[in-house]
Amino acid sequence: MTYGFDTLQIHAGARPDPATGARQTPIYQTTAYVFRDADHAAALFNLQEVGYIYSRLTNPTVAVLQERIATLEGGAGAVCCSSGHAAQIMALFPLMAPGRNVVVSTRLYGGTVTQFSQTIKRFGWSAKFVDFDDLAAVEAAIDDDTRAVFCESVANPGGYITDLPAIAGVADKAGLPLIVDNTSATPYLCRPIELGATLVVHSTTKYLTGNGTVTGGAIVDSGKFDWAASGKFPSMSEPEPAYHGLKFAETFGPLAFTFHSIAVGLRDLGMTMNPQAAHYTLMGIETLSLRMERHVANAVKLATWLETNPHVEAVTYAGLPSSPYASRVKTVCPKGAGALFTIALKGGYEACVTFVDSLELFSHVANLGDTRSLVIHSASTTHRQLTPEQQAAAGAAPNVVRISVGLEDAEDLIADLDQALAKAHG
Repeated sequence: MTYGFDTLQIHAGARPDPATGARQTPIYQTTAYVFRDADHAAALFNLQEVGYIYSRLTNPTVAVLQERIATLEGGAGAVCCSSGHAAQIMALFPLMAPGRNVVVSTRLYGGTVTQFSQTIKRFGWSAKFVDFDDLAAVEAAIDDDTRAVFCESVANPGGYITDLPAIAGVADKAGLPLIVDNTSATPYLCRPIELGATLVVHSTTKYLTGNGTVTGGAIVDSGKFDWAASGKFPSMSEPEPAYHGLKFAETFGPLAFTFHSIAVGLRDLGMTMNPQAAHYTLMGIETLSLRMERHVANAVKLATWLETNPHVEAVTYAGLPSSPYASRVKTVCPKGAGALFTIALKGGYEACVTFVDSLELFSHVANLGDTRSLVIHSASTTHRQLTPEQQAAAGAAPNVVRISVGLEDAEDLIADLDQALAKAHG
């Protein structure tokens, strides 16, 4: 039986609790699990049997969330972890080694730019930042030490849409996995695996949970990449000493990356999602399609109004006919361009600060994807650590404000924007 998205977002991965009949997935708030006997314990530790050992590795509540996200993304498996940033490190962990690099888009969330340009150097890894609209430049940046290509489907903060089929073609030609951060779009609006992605990462903190309560991350494995083909991914294709020489790619096939991320990644990095966070996210996903439809509808109304406002210099929403990326919406995000975009204000930095301080319904926070409408001046906050050139490349120049459109009445949000823009411009 093939089910639709709305059915899967409620039911995928979940069954009534066999012990109690509870219909909602219980929060299994436990650290450890009793083994049937010594042989059972040995089989679990040898990866000869799937089951629960210790909640740093696996937990029944988290397992339901993993299966649900994998199903919605069309992946073979998924691993949940403590945050979106943790998901990015875990996605790279089995692929990279000292001296290796990843080719990444210049249009990324500021924290990701910092993680890739600074923090991963501590592992001996490096990142090459390229304009992903220039396919020749992406191809030229790939060398013998490149181990992955990374981008966002709908980029934070500007709502820029990546030409995923084209980028996937470049990655495929080089024999490399394409990793796509699908946080801003969610699987309801964009299906990166169907467009050629190998791995999909999420900050589940955002739209998947949808209510601003818990942090979390997820890595979805397409199950379609041949990790043994090139010899570039020894963690996946070569004998693993910790498991008596087991070869993940050979033993687990399409689930090789998923099993490695649990058996090695979560075991040694410990970036574990707690079961209560998983529970909140499961509840959020149950209404994902309904929320995303409203997010998109409101975003279209607000962006259309803002584009005509005399105090606004530019609006970056790809859902506007005037956007240079409007043509990509039909291919990459056929159900809508999301609800995240930026506006450039006449009056520059000072006007942005006054505008943000004058808003009443919009919450000034470092988050996105909430039911509430959110705003932030990226250049003075989330992208503050970047150079002016990096800020401009990421779509977070000093005269730019990021807007995450929520689920309120659009007319009320427009009225709030109107009064704040008037104050910002005297």
